[in-house]
Amino acid sequence: MSTLLPWMVVLPAVACLFCLAAPERLSKVIAMGSSLAGLLLAGVLYTEFDASNAASMQFLYLAPWISQYQIHFGLGIDGLSFPLVLLSKFMMPIAIAASWNQTHRVRAFMACFLLLDTAMTGTFLATDIFLFYVFWELALIPMVLIVGVWGSSERVYAAVKFFLITFAGSLLMLVAIFWVFMAHQEQYGFYSAEIRSFYTLSWNHGLTYFGLTAPEWIFLAFAVAFCIKIPLFPLHTWLPDAHTQAPTGGSILLAAVMLKMGTYGILRFCVPITPDAFHTFSPYLAALALVGILYGAWVAFQQADVKKLVAYSSVSHVGFIVLGICAMNPEALTGAMLQMVNHGLSTGALFFLIGALYERRHSRQLSDFGGLAKQLPWFAFFLVFVSASSMGVPGLNGFVGEFLILLGSFKANAIWGFVGVLGVIFAAVYMLWMLRGVLWGPLASEENKSLTDLNWRETACLTAVGIFIVWLGVYPKPFIDKMRATLEAYWKQEPTIITLKVDENL
Repeated sequence: MSTLLPWMVVLPAVACLFCLAAPERLSKVIAMGSSLAGLLLAGVLYTEFDASNAASMQFLYLAPWISQYQIHFGLGIDGLSFPLVLLSKFMMPIAIAASWNQTHRVRAFMACFLLLDTAMTGTFLATDIFLFYVFWELALIPMVLIVGVWGSSERVYAAVKFFLITFAGSLLMLVAIFWVFMAHQEQYGFYSAEIRSFYTLSWNHGLTYFGLTAPEWIFLAFAVAFCIKIPLFPLHTWLPDAHTQAPTGGSILLAAVMLKMGTYGILRFCVPITPDAFHTFSPYLAALALVGILYGAWVAFQQADVKKLVAYSSVSHVGFIVLGICAMNPEALTGAMLQMVNHGLSTGALFFLIGALYERRHSRQLSDFGGLAKQLPWFAFFLVFVSASSMGVPGLNGFVGEFLILLGSFKANAIWGFVGVLGVIFAAVYMLWMLRGVLWGPLASEENKSLTDLNWRETACLTAVGIFIVWLGVYPKPFIDKMRATLEAYWKQEPTIITLKVDENL
């Protein structure tokens, strides 16, 4: 089983090359076949993953890369990366299916999806800090191309804005990576790029640079990069433009998986490498998360473009995830991990439905709709169902994650919990507003009277997502069990008390 993870990373990259060489119609088949094979491998991973040993890396694969500095092509999976790898592999065929009618540069389009598959999977599986950075940056390239080449009228502006903001954050992360890499060599006398080797670093907290200690600067460098990707208010400005201009498949993967790379990074790097700094800055992160929850909900309610409405709803929803991380107790952290998956399923499905509607109506303006429940009953059913999931209706996946986050938030700080409850209420307001504008009322527009309902491909994709929405809402225990051992190591994390002198020139 040691080759399982390399296959999950390499297979879509190989298929990417075949897509570029194949005829356009065949390239779609290759892309879908590769994504389904990846989903099958994820199924094997689910059955073979040892939940009792989730705190340790499993299925480890290690190959030499830059041996002089102990940098390896290292892959592994634990309870933190496990649910996100499954989410990534599940949503990829959904995104490809949503793009099945694409006619412009199809080979390159499908190749970008597969390259993105490799990059996202590699980001979650990398055990080497430099390999993580390579995959992190690699994911940016195909997504920028997807937005900039196959997007809507203002696609170039959105793609350039997305690239510049996220790349600037990545440069800060690279500085932090080299800092901890050299600090390890200074403290232990040898190089190591294995991510977990940095968890034991100790710092001289009396040594400051411009008023902040070394771990505080490292934390901020990592945190800014990850908060841009999440994106956390006020670093969210690239997201609405990218979502609005991206084709449907790109929006699905951006919302469902790529945003989770940021929250994953906070848990993989910020919390265990610089625990003191995390405890220092977590109240400020929580404050930004709370502002983002309310701000995203309020701005979503103001939108006339239904796709932009869902984009701003993501700003609100990821605020809940960051809030759960900042609360750092069993309930909140478990809820945050569940909500990463829940948001991916629900928001990914919402973008799928909006894309299906746009293909038929060529409009996303709420004023152009109304009364579609009569004309498109299956579309209406899935839109109400997925919206209920996004609102956190009991019995569906969103409820479990939000409930645990709010419970943990109240335990950490009553104000956090109270503001979080307001965010849940506001989410119901803007989602019901969207449903009213799209589905209810008279079918007044003549163009809407000729619209056709969901086809078998769209129905099959939404049914698959719906099964997991119900499963996680009714019986989330199997997923929680596979994360529990890893999460326990986080909520038991205390600030370090041992300090060693670190060279001021690091």
